[in-house]
This record gives sequence, structure tokens and C-alpha cells, in this order.
Amino acid sequence: GDSWGIFTFLCAALCNLPALPALNCSEELGAGQSIQQTYDLTRYLEHQLRTLAGTYLNYLGPPFNEPDFNPPRLARAERVPSATVDLDLWRGLTDNARLAANYRAYSRLLCYLRVLDGQVGTAELRHRLAHFCASLQGLVLSIGGVMSSLGYPLPAGPAGPPAPPGAPTAPNDFLKKMDDFWLLKELQTWLWRSAKDFNRLKKKVPPAVVTLRLEARGF
Repeated sequence: GDSWGIFTFLCAALCNLPALPALNCSEELGAGQSIQQTYDLTRYLEHQLRTLAGTYLNYLGPPFNEPDFNPPRLARAERVPSATVDLDLWRGLTDNARLAANYRAYSRLLCYLRVLDGQVGTAELRHRLAHFCASLQGLVLSIGGVMSSLGYPLPAGPAGPPAPPGAPTAPNDFLKKMDDFWLLKELQTWLWRSAKDFNRLKKKVPPAVVTLRLEARGF
């Protein structure tokens, strides 16, 4: 009957599919999706750091774990990349300049955190720091991916270790703790500002689209 004829036709069509032009459906994973993923990772790191900072400041003890502790920034802390740039000046930079600044800053901050990870005295805190360092390394790579997808070159050479051979160490335990305090404080500010940067950037770049591509084979 008609049903058997339709079934026979479909079988014949399926058997001859390799000889027909192939219809491929592919998702363009361009800059839009890369920016969204980087934004999501930045917000995740913000959440992760809130817990880590509280735990680490308790490890440092008073006065570093007191809510109203707000010391002036010491000259020693200037080695840590500062996020305290005027917001209007920051927003006036090009997307390329902001991305490059983020890439360089997180590369340096990651070096400091890895040194920190090797100095803490509790296994649980070392585990948390190691997990955070792995996430931050992912953010550095993700920012690099955004820059590549937008056609921007990566900054020349990653930042070196924060304390090269021969560099002076903190003269006492309090100043060492002050360095750690400022590292966490600056990292919190960088992540807060980076989340805003990527939120604005994803609004400028269209999201990924699904495209149909017709590949003619044998012609």
C-alpha cells in the first residue's frame, strides 16, 4: 500500500545519504560565549574568595580579622598590583587595555598566592588556597582566550615571581601579615571590577549563534 511505498522510499534515501551534500549544524563558540564563561568564572571566584579571605584572616588573627581593620597601604604592598584606579579613568581605557591589565594583574596575583600557599601552617587552609589558585589560573587562561577571540595580542611575557632571589623579606611577622592582608584586599577589588568589565563587554559582543553550513562533497 501507500505506507509500504513511503517506507521503501525512505530506506532508499537513507542508503544514498553519503552521496548527497552534507548538512552540518555547528555552534560558533566565538567571543560572546568566551566572555560569558569568563564573567561566570569571575563571579564564582568572588564567592570563593569571600570564604577563603574570612578563613585566612582568622588564621592571621587580630587585628587582621577585625571587621573595622583598615590600615594604610604600606610601601611594601606596592609590589601587589593595585586595583585602586579612578573608575572614570579605568572605563576610559580601550577594551584591549583593560583586558591586558586584568591578564597581567591576575598573573602576578597568582604568583603571590602560590607563595602564600607554601607558607600557611594548616592542611585545610593549604587545600583551600590550592583550589583557589587552580580557579584563578583558569581565569588567567580564560581572559587570554577572550583576548584571542577578539583579535587582541596577549601581553608580552607573564609576570615573574613576586620575590626574586635577593629581594628583601618582611622584617617582622606583623609586616608579613600586612602583605598577606593587602594581597587579599586587592584581589577582592580586582575581581569586583573584573566582573563589571566582563558584564559590560558581553553586552557589546553578540552571543554565540547556531549556523547551518552546507558542504558539497564530490563537486
